[in-house]
Amino acid sequence: MGNDHRDSTAASSRRWLLYALGGGLGHVTRAVALARAAVAHSLDASPPRIWLLTNSPFADSLPLESELDCGRRIVRIDPDWSRDAVARYVQELLGKVRPDVTIVDTFPRGLGGELVALLPALRCHKVLVHRDLNPAYVEQMQIAEVLGQYDRLLVPGEQAVFADHPHAVATPPWLIRDAGELLPEQEARRMLKVRSDHVPVVAVIGCGKHEEIKELRELASALTLQLAERAEVRFITPALERKQGSSEGASSQVTSLHLWPFLQAIRGVSVIVGSGGYNTVHEARATGTRLIACPRSRLYDRQDRRLRRQEKVLTIADMHVSVVAAVEQAWAEGPRRVTSYPNGATEAVAAIEALYI
Repeated sequence: MGNDHRDSTAASSRRWLLYALGGGLGHVTRAVALARAAVAHSLDASPPRIWLLTNSPFADSLPLESELDCGRRIVRIDPDWSRDAVARYVQELLGKVRPDVTIVDTFPRGLGGELVALLPALRCHKVLVHRDLNPAYVEQMQIAEVLGQYDRLLVPGEQAVFADHPHAVATPPWLIRDAGELLPEQEARRMLKVRSDHVPVVAVIGCGKHEEIKELRELASALTLQLAERAEVRFITPALERKQGSSEGASSQVTSLHLWPFLQAIRGVSVIVGSGGYNTVHEARATGTRLIACPRSRLYDRQDRRLRRQEKVLTIADMHVSVVAAVEQAWAEGPRRVTSYPNGATEAVAAIEALYI
């Protein structure tokens, strides 16, 4: 807590350790968004030095070093490590880095509960990125008791169980690009390998579990065949092609792009198709891009609750029908673009730095 932390004597030596353990892309993308905002918008005399810990199964496919320009301070660990192995490594990393601020995404106890024993002895500022959690998990793991270890709770643009906690600070959603960093529409279309300047573009986001990626790839292929001259369909995935499984048959009809972060090219897209994950949903809303999403079942994340009625479909078959209709609507209405949006990551940086500036 406040009287436990170790204040750095030199602002230039502030060290932030971003704990972004968890499956999928959400945790690591949110961490990168925060880190980029810290470098660009820090109010301190010198931006913090960032260490990022991730076990995302996509991590090896992501250009994290070029995003953050912090080389060896990107720490990737195997998603298949045991809880004991993760606990040992986290303890060793904390001892090595000796952070001034430790920022934990989503799981106050740590992904495997390892932080419960480590937090009380950790002499630094402790920040929790507090997102919506399954109430069963909150009750079973007695999350309320762990929150006392944190100096700040950051609520990134969604309702959360402890949003009224005295240490909580609410921000807009965190995005990995500011509005001014997005590519103009025509440049974005070139990145998406779309030659036309006016045909609607459908981006099918292939992320999540292996079977979900395969299912969405097949949907993208079917849409490619059906829409023909009416739209350009792109299958966008953070996974390298070798991780996709077979591309034979209908799947070979679709144009696949290994692209992350997707947000940089979003102005070239008319319709986004995917799941109800944090980044997909908030990137679509921030930029005013039509979203058609099927909520996926997750142990902690409640995608069904996140999605609005007009964004949500319940089956892949319904998704297919909705996309075809959305393409025709795009032809009739033309692009509807939001030219600016707030990025909650910037406010989050200010809330963290207020602990020591």
